Amino acid sequence: MKKIIYIVGIAVLAQSCRNGEKVKNTFEGKIERDQISVTTKIPGKVHQILVSEGAIVQAGDTLMILEFPEVDAKSAQAKGALDAAQAQYNMAVKGATDNQLKQLRAKRDGLREQYEFAQKSLKRMQNLIKDSLIAQQQYDEVYMKFQGAKNQYLAVQAELADAENGARIEQQHMALGQKERALGAVSEINVATKERYIIAPQNMTVETINLKVGELALAGYSLISGYLIDGTYFRVTIPEKQLQNLTAGSKQELSFPYLNNKKITAEIVSVKALSSYANIATAYPDFEQQESLFEVKLKPMQREDAQKLLTKATFILHIGTTK
Repeated sequence: MKKIIYIVGIAVLAQSCRNGEKVKNTFEGKIERDQISVTTKIPGKVHQILVSEGAIVQAGDTLMILEFPEVDAKSAQAKGALDAAQAQYNMAVKGATDNQLKQLRAKRDGLREQYEFAQKSLKRMQNLIKDSLIAQQQYDEVYMKFQGAKNQYLAVQAELADAENGARIEQQHMALGQKERALGAVSEINVATKERYIIAPQNMTVETINLKVGELALAGYSLISGYLIDGTYFRVTIPEKQLQNLTAGSKQELSFPYLNNKKITAEIVSVKALSSYANIATAYPDFEQQESLFEVKLKPMQREDAQKLLTKATFILHIGTTK
C-alpha cells in the first residue's frame, strides 16, 4: 500500500512540474544574407581583377576584366564584311560612277550620230531605188546598216538609263539584306566585347574570388561570389510549443552578443516547418522528440541596422518584448 502511495505521489509531482513549466522566451539564431554569384557568358582569360575579398561594391561597378582574343579577330572580320556590304549597297542604289556615266553618254552621242547618218543614207537610197538607179543589193546593205545603228543606239540608251537610275530594285534589296546581315554580325561582336567587363549586378560584398589573373573563365563559371547588402535576414529554429506569439508580420526584438547586446527590431516574414535536421539554425534547440521544429525568418525593420552585421554571427530573439 505504501508503494502505491509513493508511485502516485511521484506522478502528481511530475504532473505539477509540467503544469508549472515556464515557456522559454529567448532563442539563439544566425544572421544570414542572400548569396549571389557573378558569371560570364563567354569563355575568356582573366586579364585584371579590380576588387579584393571583403570589399563592398555598388551595382554597376567593374569587378573583373577578361580577354577575348577570338572576339577581337571576329570583330575585324565583321567590320570588313560591313564595309564591303555598305559599298555594294551604295553601288546598287547609286548606279554607275561619274566617269562611267561620261563614257556611256559619249558612246550614246557617237551612236546617235551613226544612227542619224544611216537614216539619211537610207532615205537617199529609197529615192534612188524608186528610180531604179541602184541595185536592190546595194539598198539592202544600206538598210541593214541603218537597222544596226538604230539597235546600237537604242541599246546604249537603255544602258545609260540603268546606270543613271541604279540597279534593279531586286538587286538593291539583295544588297540591303547583305548590309543588314553584316550589321547584325557587328552588333553581336559589340555585345560580346562588352562581356569582357564583369559588372556587379547588385550592391554586394565580395566574399570569394574564384580565379586568378591568367586563368581561364568558362561560360557559366562563378567568377566572384558574395552576399547581397540588402539581403540580410535572420534564421532561428523554434519548437512548435513556442510558436504561440510568433506569426508572420509580428515585430520582435533581437540582440547581438558580439555587439555588446545591441538591439534592433525585426519583422517575421515567414514561419515554415523544417524538413531535415541539417537545416536547424539554433544551437542545441530545446524540444521534445515528438515535436516538430519550425524555421522563423525575420528581416530588419531599418535597412541601415543590418548593413554592418556579420554573416553567420549569433543573435538572440526575445519573444514578446515588442508588439
